[in-house]
Amino acid sequence: MKSRDTLLKLKRFQVDEKRRQAAQIESMIAEFERMAGDLDREIAQEQERAGIHDVAHYAYPTYAKAAKVRRDNLMRSADELRGQLADAQGALAEAFEELKKIEILEERDTAREKLAEAARDQAEMDRIGLTPVELRAS
Repeated sequence: MKSRDTLLKLKRFQVDEKRRQAAQIESMIAEFERMAGDLDREIAQEQERAGIHDVAHYAYPTYAKAAKVRRDNLMRSADELRGQLADAQGALAEAFEELKKIEILEERDTAREKLAEAARDQAEMDRIGLTPVELRAS
């Protein structure tokens, strides 16, 4: 049982670690999307300020061009992270399944031990009940 307790602790740790990794990736995706949204607003403001919305125009604001490139890079990174998130969620599901298997085995063993203990107790009670009263008093 000692090794199963250790295995349970290990599996719980692995599930927690996988959950933390998935949450961290989700947080990074949200941050990249927020930053891209900020850049979209800055691009729109720069275009309004300059009065030029055509990227191909010779006088299109340099800052808006650079911000678009940065925004596109952020969105590409967020897309790559979505792939990593899918992998991390798959690994989390797998680790969770492994943990559940070990927990089910532990519950089964605990139930088996309780049944064996109840059977021993019942056998002891039966033995006491079958023993003549004179012998029990001594």
